Amino acid sequence: MRQIVPPYLLDRIADAGADRFPLAAEAARRSLLHDAPRRALRGAPPVLPPLHDDDDLPAVLPDAPSMPDRRISDAGGRETLPGRLVRREGEPASGDASVDDAYDGLGDTHRLFDRVFGRDSIDGAGMPLEATVHFGRLYDNAFWDGERMVFGDGDGEVFRGFTDSLSVIGHELAHGVTEHTAGLRYQGQSGALNEHVSDAFGALVEQYALGQDAGAATWLIGEGIFTDEVEGRALRSMLEPGTAYDDDVLGRDPQPGHMRDYIDTDDDNGGVHLNSGIPNRAFALAARELDGFAWEHVGRIWYDTLISGRLGRDATFAEFAAETVQSAESRFGAGSREASAVRHGWQTVGVLDEQAADTPSE
Repeated sequence: MRQIVPPYLLDRIADAGADRFPLAAEAARRSLLHDAPRRALRGAPPVLPPLHDDDDLPAVLPDAPSMPDRRISDAGGRETLPGRLVRREGEPASGDASVDDAYDGLGDTHRLFDRVFGRDSIDGAGMPLEATVHFGRLYDNAFWDGERMVFGDGDGEVFRGFTDSLSVIGHELAHGVTEHTAGLRYQGQSGALNEHVSDAFGALVEQYALGQDAGAATWLIGEGIFTDEVEGRALRSMLEPGTAYDDDVLGRDPQPGHMRDYIDTDDDNGGVHLNSGIPNRAFALAARELDGFAWEHVGRIWYDTLISGRLGRDATFAEFAAETVQSAESRFGAGSREASAVRHGWQTVGVLDEQAADTPSE
């Protein structure tokens, strides 16, 4: 199970929030109890893509865009999936904000993958987009369980409903795409890359829907899911890891933005939600250096990397970085601005060696 809210943040709310946020503290404890056994599951082996030649890169803006097949269910406050089907593809708005936000957000995410990357849904073959809203009572999370995206309503004190943020919806769907492409194992550096890829495409979905260029984008993940009582902008900042929130109860955002601050821990599957800040910053810096629409350059490079077939399930940051440079060179040219910006991003966060930053790969 791949969740948007890390367990260390829920732990903090459960332990320190009783006086200020009593309802949230209890909700966090329940969410942790619910999530613990699911986090231990690794699921079936991923479906890996076939190798392709560099000349056979995915088409951009296909002539006949595919249509999503969205199916939104309502768990009604229970923890039984999938819940009652309440809106299918093409049906009018339901009047339930969570249902309709999930429906619209899945449509926005499908549109990005289809029209920019030529990918038809999660598996590339029109897989139905299944989502469940109103999961659990005051459930403080959203997750991908290998089949569907699931969204809680939040506790109302710390968290709002999780369908309020398009980047959260895009993040969860992107976990499915990673599962069906590179299959990055959810542990240690490969797990942090798994989280990073979801943050990257979650940010791109939001930018694509709003027509934002890299300079205008916030690069925030989960903006809007905190209530006004929390001193925080979002769950994570891709551009400035460690600055998303600073609250008496939640504490200070602990994400590092450089390899010198890499966190070695056994918690959170080896710190997957923590250390993802390092590749997140590399991605955002490369996008800002190139400016323009990020989905047109770094987005395509990262997607090419996912489907290349060259990434191992246990890829390290350095291995992933090298593959993104190779993908940039394959698509845009060895001496291109794009390849240079990608190298600079990884060099700035300490993943690639500074001396190799402007040297084309072999």
